[in-house]
This record gives sequence, structure tokens and C-alpha cells, in this order.
Amino acid sequence: MQERLDKVGNAMRDYFGDDQRRIDHALRVTGFAEEILQHEKADREVVIAAALLHDIGIREAERKYGSSAGDLQEREGPPVARGVLTSLGFDKAVIDEVCEIIGAHHSPGEVDTDNFRVIWDADWLVNLGDEFDVRDHGKTRDLVRKIFQTAAGKAIAERIYL
Repeated sequence: MQERLDKVGNAMRDYFGDDQRRIDHALRVTGFAEEILQHEKADREVVIAAALLHDIGIREAERKYGSSAGDLQEREGPPVARGVLTSLGFDKAVIDEVCEIIGAHHSPGEVDTDNFRVIWDADWLVNLGDEFDVRDHGKTRDLVRKIFQTAAGKAIAERIYL
């Protein structure tokens, strides 16, 4: 399994090419997903593949619409991810779930699985400081309680941001 996940990481890097910012973001999300997986029950293969590919739709969204908006990433990401995972020999069930997560990774409530919750939290662990002013610890504590969906994600967010 790890060898195939390494190939997903390589495919993501190849796809983004010299866009190091997007590669770094995917790798940071993947690192947090790995940390959350140490404490939460979820399918490692699905979670890590989804973490590596969660923003894979950005390039197509920018090409087609001139925007990297979340809803466009959700629309454009699954076909790209499906191509990558199919070429690497992943099982259809894994591919379908990864694509479902990618297709909703900015839309909480559309997918209600442990695997989605890990990706949601891992992505927010990277994005929280970019999206919100985290200097006010009271507001940040409220955001952490509101946004994060796993106990591990909340604990990591508190460690990082509070």
C-alpha cells in the first residue's frame, strides 16, 4: 500500500510541476492527516490518497474558469484524481471514495464519513491561520470548536493556534 501511496504523491508532484506552493500545501495536509490517523479510525489508503489529491482540481478550474474557487475545485478535481488513481491500479471502491471526498472537501455535510472528517480537519489545520486572524485566542477557540470534526483535529489545532 505505501508504495502505491508514494506513487500518488509523485503523480501529484508531476501534475503540479513547478507550482511548489500547491505541492507544499498537499504535503502539509497529508502530514496532518497522518497525525490525525494515529488517533482516529479511518482508512489510511483512502485518507492519504485524498489528502495528496484533494486540491488536484485547481489547475483545471483555473484553466476553464480563471478561478480556484472551492466549488470549482470540487467539480474539476474528481475526474483528474480518478485518472491518476486508475492509472496506478487502485480499487474502484477506493477511487470512488477518494473522488467523493475531493468533490466535497470544501462542503461540510455532503459526505459524512470518518475518512472525510480526517481530510476536512487536516486541510483546516493548514488553512486556519490563512483564513482567520488567530491572534484573538477566544475567537480562535470558538473557531476550533466549530470547524474541526475530530477530537484529534481539535487537539492539534489547539496545540498549534492556542
